[in-house]
Amino acid sequence: MSRLYQWALLALLASGCGRAPGEQVTLSFVGDILLDSKIGQAIERGEDPFFYTELLLKADFSIGNLECPVATTGSAVDKVYTFRASPRTLPRLRQYFDAVSVANNHSGDYGPEAFVETLTRLHAAGIPYFGGGRDSSEAHAPLLLKKRGLTIVLLGYDEFHPRSFEASPERPGVAWAEDEQIVLDIAHARAAGAQVVLPFMHWGWENEPAPSARQRQLARTMIDAGASAVIGAHPHVTQGVEMYRGKPIIYSLGNFAFDLLDRPENADGWTLQLVVDQLGVASFETRLVMLDGNGKPSPGVSNVGTPCGARGSNSVSACGPVLWSR
Repeated sequence: MSRLYQWALLALLASGCGRAPGEQVTLSFVGDILLDSKIGQAIERGEDPFFYTELLLKADFSIGNLECPVATTGSAVDKVYTFRASPRTLPRLRQYFDAVSVANNHSGDYGPEAFVETLTRLHAAGIPYFGGGRDSSEAHAPLLLKKRGLTIVLLGYDEFHPRSFEASPERPGVAWAEDEQIVLDIAHARAAGAQVVLPFMHWGWENEPAPSARQRQLARTMIDAGASAVIGAHPHVTQGVEMYRGKPIIYSLGNFAFDLLDRPENADGWTLQLVVDQLGVASFETRLVMLDGNGKPSPGVSNVGTPCGARGSNSVSACGPVLWSR
C-alpha cells in the first residue's frame, strides 16, 4: 500500500471521528522481541513464552519491536549477530500482538529477499507492521489504528547501523530516522486528522543506562512536530522517562523476549501502557518485566517503582512496586 494511499485513507477515517470527550483507548508497548534462538525453539515445542504477560491481552492494542526477519529464504549478511526466525512462530506472536515495528538493525539480517518474505508472512498471519516496506514509500507509511472513534497513527524508524538496511524508492528495507522526513510524516498525520501520533524508535547505544544527546534532541524534535509521545527500544536496557511539553518520552523499554543476556540489567525490561484520547496521552504507566535465562518474560517487582505519569504534569512519578497476576 502506497504512502499516498495511506494518508488518503487516514483523512477519510478521521473525517468521521466525532466522539464523546471521555472515550479512551489503551495501548501496550514492549521492547525487543527475538523469535529466533531459545524463544523460537520454545514456541516450536508448543510452549507459550508470553503466558505470564497477559496484561498485553487486556489492552485495546499491543505493539512490540520484532527484532528479526521471519523467513526461510535469504543468506546471512556480514555482521556480528544475525537472526532469522521460523514462520512457525507467527501464530504465537499473533496471539499477543496487534502490530509490530520492523524498523530495527536486524530486520535485514538475511537480506532483502528474507525481509520481503517477512512482510508477506506478517500480512498473511494477520499481524500489521510498520517502519518498513517494499520501498521507501511503504516503509514510511503510517499504520492506522482506529477504535471508539479515535484515530491513532504509529510510525517506526531505525537509526542504528547498518544503514544498508534502509529502504529506497527501488529497494525494500526499513524507515531510516532522518529528522526532516520524520517531521514531515508527523505533520502529514496531524494534517489528515489523527488525534494521536506515536513514533516508535530504534535508537541509542547498547547497554547505556541513559539516553544520548542525539536521542534527547530527536525526541524533542518529534514532540515539537506534533507527536503525542515518543517510545524507544534497542539499547537492551531501560533508559528512563521524562516529560517534555507535558508529553512522555520513554527512551528505551529494554528487552521483552530476548535470550542474549550479557549483563544483569539486560534481563529487566518494561511494558508500557498508554491511555490515549482525542487530546493525546491521558496517562502512562510502566511495569517491570523480568527475563529468565532463556529470554522468557514474566512479571517482576520493582522495589523503587517504575515510571508513570499523567497529562497536566511535567514530572514523572514512580508506580508500584507492582506484582502482576494472571
